[in-house]
Amino acid sequence: KATAVGGEPGVTKAVLTRIQVCETPLVYLLDTPGVLPPKLVSVETGMKLALCGAIRDHLVGEDIMADYLLYVLNRQQQFGYMERYGLPEASDNIRHVLKYVALTLGKTQKVKVLTGTGNVNMMVLNYSAAAYEFLRAFRAGHLGRVTLD
Repeated sequence: KATAVGGEPGVTKAVLTRIQVCETPLVYLLDTPGVLPPKLVSVETGMKLALCGAIRDHLVGEDIMADYLLYVLNRQQQFGYMERYGLPEASDNIRHVLKYVALTLGKTQKVKVLTGTGNVNMMVLNYSAAAYEFLRAFRAGHLGRVTLD
């Protein structure tokens, strides 16, 4: 039976078997489930864990995580996001930053708008997709070197 592995939390449920990774010297690997305390000490600790991917994004919300990430980037004067997404200046407003992310990456969605003359399809910016991409860029190291602690 193979051990399930994955790039997100919750994949490893139990230790199934040891995996030999080297013959000389004889070395085995055990993939164990990650351990988090049942109660987090602070909201900030939870946000740091979420940004690192230790807590699933949908449990916190990509928009909230993106807002905290923007706070951290600005506090550490890591303004790589400005150049990457074409912002004229640093901003504390996550909605403003996500607008530039969505415009730069073409993150739009079609929505139906009910008007007096009938339904009209409009293209609007997809802020959820922009927040996801902002987080992905951070995790890939595209927004600079950032220490969360």
